[in-house]
Amino acid sequence: MQNVAVLETELEWLREVISIRMKNYFDGAGEEIPAPPGLQDGSVYAQIVDYYKMTSEERLLLLLTLTPHIRPQLLDIFFVRNATYDRGFTEFGGIKGQQHGGFLPTGETAAFLLGATDLSARLRLMTMFAADHFFTRHHILRIHPPTTGEPMLSGALNLYPDYINYFTLGIPHQPDDDPLFPAKRIQTALDWSDLVLEEQTMDEVEEIQAWIAHGDQLMNDWGMARKIKPGYRALFYGPPGTGKSLTACLLGKANGHDVYRIDLSMIVSKYIGETEKNLAHVFDKAVYKHWILFFDEADALFGKRTNTSSSNDRYANQEVAYLLQRIEDFPGMVILATNLRANIDEAFGRRFQSMVQFSMPGPEQRLRLWKQSFPDKIGLDPQLNLEDIADKYEIAGGAIINVTRYAALMALKHQTPFIRLIDVMTGIRREFGKEGKTV
Repeated sequence: MQNVAVLETELEWLREVISIRMKNYFDGAGEEIPAPPGLQDGSVYAQIVDYYKMTSEERLLLLLTLTPHIRPQLLDIFFVRNATYDRGFTEFGGIKGQQHGGFLPTGETAAFLLGATDLSARLRLMTMFAADHFFTRHHILRIHPPTTGEPMLSGALNLYPDYINYFTLGIPHQPDDDPLFPAKRIQTALDWSDLVLEEQTMDEVEEIQAWIAHGDQLMNDWGMARKIKPGYRALFYGPPGTGKSLTACLLGKANGHDVYRIDLSMIVSKYIGETEKNLAHVFDKAVYKHWILFFDEADALFGKRTNTSSSNDRYANQEVAYLLQRIEDFPGMVILATNLRANIDEAFGRRFQSMVQFSMPGPEQRLRLWKQSFPDKIGLDPQLNLEDIADKYEIAGGAIINVTRYAALMALKHQTPFIRLIDVMTGIRREFGKEGKTV
């Protein structure tokens, strides 16, 4: 791997820097700190260093923060004890992790490597943790806030998960498997040709598509950023199975953006303050990743606010108000989906750039859905008249897929050479039964 070769070179440079800084500090040697090696390769690490035109100090800070993840033993030298005070050296900083047995560097560790007792080097280091530095703005690394009242540089150095993955595996971090992250990436193998919507609905979806494709140009090149709020907020409403989730996935797929479905059951917490923290975790990550945030069944969280008859009601309203503000300030794409538009209050509705209705498909649309839902490798029962079924049974696209799945499984089970009418009708009855209807 290209990352391995360049990181080996970088780690050797860090080893030299540590060794020389120790000699100079303890022995009074005057050796020059070596300049960083050239990075003439195609690794992600080299590309990022070059892209940000990192100074040797910025590069050393980045490498020090990465080292516990790739060669933790390199920092064991900082465990040396100060014999005068029978403890570690203050100037080395560092903390001990709960499970990690090695030395975890802090801002003090970086300050020592950059300049030992040089105050100007220490102050330059502090600017690297400022809000306007690219380390912070682009979520590369940070200094973990220390305990209240303690010096800033006593905080631990942390790399964001994306960059740990970039520098080691060469790919971005996907938090799908994180049980503490309340959002999951959703994808589809389908294309726009598989989406069956009314003409007016498709026109409104294409408007959203235009914003995703050209919104940056509109805001920046055309100067609209001075006149309108950043981001785009859309409401999808309509019965289940009418294409709301599929449309969100296709918008992401067409524009190269990941779509993350917000798990409302993980977002809403019984502990005061946890809901805001969970939401902040999602929005803060999404803002620099260009994700499309998809809140399914949004009425569960965004519905009409209650009267404040109890402290729980008042806190629930605070959660909604916080969420409304984060959505309104989010500079990316947010899609909220609900089965019933009436569940969304007027104050919230005014925050949407578009409100798209996903209606139950009509007979012509249902026929198209039926025709494209069955497997290509098997025929249909001669008695199975799709035109007749599409005309008779009002059923959404998601339910049609469920019927198809059931009928195809029955064909496999019974080893029939075609999809049987009886199985299709049984599947339709099952879907109607879910809603308390009869065929």
